[in-house]
Amino acid sequence: MFNLKLLQKNKTLKYGVPMLLDPSLEAKVNIQRQPVILEEEYEKLKETNLDEWKNIRGPRPWEDSREYQEQQRRKLSNKD
Repeated sequence: MFNLKLLQKNKTLKYGVPMLLDPSLEAKVNIQRQPVILEEEYEKLKETNLDEWKNIRGPRPWEDSREYQEQQRRKLSNKD
């Protein structure tokens, strides 16, 4: 007799089998990925202006994100 709960708890079936099936699914979908070239990414970073970069903290899980965003916007508009 087949025990479905044991199959659902089996990590090899849950995580391993989809990894084995992924290349065949990828071939069916025919996804063409462009390789990321390190030099191109470096050139993009060189063009960015890091002197004007500001680190803005996001809301904590217990904070209301909309209220916090409004506070941050008010602080930035007051500084300018």
